[in-house]
Amino acid sequence: MNHEPGVPRLTWEAAHLAVQAAVRRALELGVRINVSVVDAGGVPLAFLRMHGAPLHSIEISEDKAYTAVSFGLATSQWTDALKTHSEAVRQGLPLRPRFVMFGGGLPIRCGSELIGGIGVSYIRRLRAAR
Repeated sequence: MNHEPGVPRLTWEAAHLAVQAAVRRALELGVRINVSVVDAGGVPLAFLRMHGAPLHSIEISEDKAYTAVSFGLATSQWTDALKTHSEAVRQGLPLRPRFVMFGGGLPIRCGSELIGGIGVSYIRRLRAAR
């Protein structure tokens, strides 16, 4: 794919820095994450799974990044955003493959240009039933 001169794009180097920053924050919070970064076309640029992070949340992190770049909207904003749409959209959009409407996915912008998305996923430890 050719890159148009003067149009910002997310580099693999920047994607890896974003992954590293997410992992540093996860360490501060004491959680184990999966983190994915995609370019403007939704193509993966970087991924990291911290040791002990849930296997199922690998794909969730990818889908959060993909949803964020697909619409240019944080995944946490979808519940409110859908309130202004028709019933068909409110019911149908969440059923789309790879669509995530809970927190953890953010669009990445350079100025006003949407250049990628990042998705972070983890699952809080479930308490054992007593």
